[in-house]
Amino acid sequence: MEDDKPWTLMCGLVAMDHTNFCYRVCSACERTLPDTATTNSTPSLCNFCNFNASKPPSKRLFRVLVSIASDTKVFVVICFDRAARVLFGCSADEFFDFVKLHPFAAVTAGKVLEGEMFRMTLSKPKNGNAQHLRVVSVVPLCSGFQPAIETLKELYGVKRGGP
Repeated sequence: MEDDKPWTLMCGLVAMDHTNFCYRVCSACERTLPDTATTNSTPSLCNFCNFNASKPPSKRLFRVLVSIASDTKVFVVICFDRAARVLFGCSADEFFDFVKLHPFAAVTAGKVLEGEMFRMTLSKPKNGNAQHLRVVSVVPLCSGFQPAIETLKELYGVKRGGP
């Protein structure tokens, strides 16, 4: 693990931070946009590409902090959109909308995924300021693995296809 090459390990998911699981990006260039809840900026304008479309001006991508345990060590890692979609089974926008309708769904998703076993490929961050290892890929080890959104829809009695 001393070099910068990604490595793969078998691990269990120990915990997930449910308080800040996504961020907004421009729909055109995917640059990070400020959170409109904390700033007074126009939500539909990207300062980088000046994209100003009415539908959709932005989208959400996953950024989930997760604790995992291998046979020898506990890691705090970060799952960005591609890896997190395996865990959640939907887009960050879909999950965000589900959580708006079911306020405890984010906490429940963490509980649902707790203890699940995965083969994860991790890499060191390329950004020198970053604190956590990145999850490059996630493969569930249980043949009966069900993404969090599927279990949540069952728990909350939501029909397929709806939020």
